[in-house]
Amino acid sequence: MLRVAVVASPPVSMFNLAIPELLFDKVRVDGHPGYEVVICAPDPGPVPTTGTLQLHVPRGLEALREADTVIVAGAGEPFAPDPRVLRALREAAGRGVRIASICSGAFSLAEAGLLKGRKATTYWAFAEEMRRRHPDIDVQGDVLYAQDGQFLTSSGYAAGIDLCLHIIRTDYGAAIANEVARLALVAPVRPGGQTQFTQTPLPPERGTACADTRGWAMRNLDKPLTLTDLARHAGVSVRTLTRRFHAESGVSPLQWLLHQRIERAKELLETTRLPMDQVAAASGLGTADSLRAHLVRRTGLTPSAYRAQFSRHATGATPVTSSLS
Repeated sequence: MLRVAVVASPPVSMFNLAIPELLFDKVRVDGHPGYEVVICAPDPGPVPTTGTLQLHVPRGLEALREADTVIVAGAGEPFAPDPRVLRALREAAGRGVRIASICSGAFSLAEAGLLKGRKATTYWAFAEEMRRRHPDIDVQGDVLYAQDGQFLTSSGYAAGIDLCLHIIRTDYGAAIANEVARLALVAPVRPGGQTQFTQTPLPPERGTACADTRGWAMRNLDKPLTLTDLARHAGVSVRTLTRRFHAESGVSPLQWLLHQRIERAKELLETTRLPMDQVAAASGLGTADSLRAHLVRRTGLTPSAYRAQFSRHATGATPVTSSLS
């Protein structure tokens, strides 16, 4: 079981604080919990929140010494983090612990000096302030989350869900992460920018006009779908489909389709022993050579290397080996 310590600095955002416990608590590996989540605060006891609720946190920052992952939740006063939190974060970083933040929690990592010379993100409304205060950080203001080495930062609010699902996928693979997403009634894992796997996240969907067509395409990824096929299913012209699709998804229909094909291929590599040509066919990527080209471009790994690193068949109940462990 992996230990996650979530830091609640006052006044803490209850939404940010609830995300890690909600998602990590749903992870089951061979019937056993995959994570133990501990909430901690600089001063144990009553902790003010950004709302009207009063929170009681029994554990102090000593919980970070036992953690495999530390997550700093966003707070209502992010620009002057508690020096005790900064000291605890530096100590954890020195031990090689994975450290993440949700929303404005990124300012704690920045003030601790952990993000110097690295890529990071925060809530879009704070991105310019982050750049002004920390010009030595490569602030990625338009991504859901960013990873640079052992440090992960997410944008605001629901992007924390994407960050936590990404962590679960890194530790336990796509099948478990997607099952957690289903149980939590949220979208499956969406990739964010990171050094190890340079990927561009899909923007959040902003409409439902093309939802039925997206669902139909997901059920037919193994078929050679074209723009004309998608438009015919939606009952509109190709031009109208493209305009609506981009308005709702932020990408073109074919970009979205390719993203889904690659995600399907990654899940098949992680959860099955299918030969590469069958993985390529089932995901609609055509041939094993095409699968290899797309996967290397997206993740930096060949299909065989990706399977060796992330396959649940090979690792049993043990988390996969990664640079974050």
